[in-house]
Amino acid sequence: MASRDNDTIFARSSGNGRAGIAVWRISGPKAAAVLEALIGALPEPRVATYGNFSDDNEQTIDDGLCLWFPGPNSATGDDVAELHLHGSPAVGTRLAQWLGTKGLRPADPGEFTLRSLTNGKMDLLEVEGLGDLLEAETEAQRQQALLNRSGEGREQADHWRGDLISVLGVLEAAVDFPDEEDIPADIAARAIPTLEKVCADMKSALADAVRGGRLREGIKLAILGPPNAGKSSLLNRLVGEDRAIVSDIAGTTRDVVTASLDIKGRLVHILDTAGLRPQTDDIIEQEGMARSLKAGAGADLVLWVSEAANPEPVPASLAEAVPVLPIFNKVDIGTPPTDADGLLLSVTTGAGWDAFMTSVEEVMEMAASPTLFPRERQQLLLARAVALLDAVLDHPAKEPELLSEEVRGALHQLEQLVGQVTPDHVLGAIFSSFCIGK
Repeated sequence: MASRDNDTIFARSSGNGRAGIAVWRISGPKAAAVLEALIGALPEPRVATYGNFSDDNEQTIDDGLCLWFPGPNSATGDDVAELHLHGSPAVGTRLAQWLGTKGLRPADPGEFTLRSLTNGKMDLLEVEGLGDLLEAETEAQRQQALLNRSGEGREQADHWRGDLISVLGVLEAAVDFPDEEDIPADIAARAIPTLEKVCADMKSALADAVRGGRLREGIKLAILGPPNAGKSSLLNRLVGEDRAIVSDIAGTTRDVVTASLDIKGRLVHILDTAGLRPQTDDIIEQEGMARSLKAGAGADLVLWVSEAANPEPVPASLAEAVPVLPIFNKVDIGTPPTDADGLLLSVTTGAGWDAFMTSVEEVMEMAASPTLFPRERQQLLLARAVALLDAVLDHPAKEPELLSEEVRGALHQLEQLVGQVTPDHVLGAIFSSFCIGK
């Protein structure tokens, strides 16, 4: 995604449609001249100023407030003007037409933020945090987005980078001065403790980031169990509406039914699946059961629902693949054996519901929590850096030139992580989800 840096851009940042106030942003070298033409003079920087906004013929476009942010002390690093006008579609159309006559062009999605990145006002981790904040649906997602927008990720990456640069200096000293007496023979050994610490820290960050990835994308919770155990009734009660057909006829649910909701600030994607039984001659039901097992294997948590009076064991293949929470439903008409291990519940009467929700919430909090580096791009770069450092630690006796190349490769991954080096297609993918005006 290439930025046309010399262009002056504009956009309505407060969303389309009627509103009491509409906020317009202008960024670029013509911002000062345009603002002066609109209200007659440049206002004092960073002070909200009331004015009458007029075109070249002194015809009023609207009246309202404006703010002037001369670069580089602005959000984008360029000269920026912000206009607070009435949120009328007609006012917006007239303003946009006039700005077009002054050589300004409408901003692309995310272009204001791209300029912030280009001008060093934000790093790429902060940009991605901002993107996640704009997309946040739950409280925990909001907290995570703010964490990643705070610059803490950049600070962590810079710390790793500083340590690796010091290691690189030691290794390259052995390359540049192999015959000097003050260069120890075990040059690589001196670098090993620092590399071990950096590598361990990165691995720890990656392990934590998995929880952040679930928080960002949503936790997958699959409801599995034998037919007629109350799986669809459980889904309906969780979401508060009839999303799945409930019937006493075995095999009613043939496909995976999905719904999303907020549980303890976490976005949770719930999958209700076809009942599992040992055998069936129904080809469609067989396909439904195959999809159930696939959904369960790909979930972050499985609720295994069976009747309290006739509990079914969790399939071993499922228990080995994903965390499982056994649920004994229909305790209003039967009780499980005393040695059965699971939560007692009646979806119909609500008995045991509070304890059930508490257990689910606890699992959700452990499975997903705010962390740094929640995005797949970030985790992939960290994983590549770890692999390169592992290669050094696994073979420290290699030639210093080869060790240096691997450490330099890890540094390059960190540079991509924070956006010091970023391919255009990566920027395009990141900013494609941004709204116009941001």
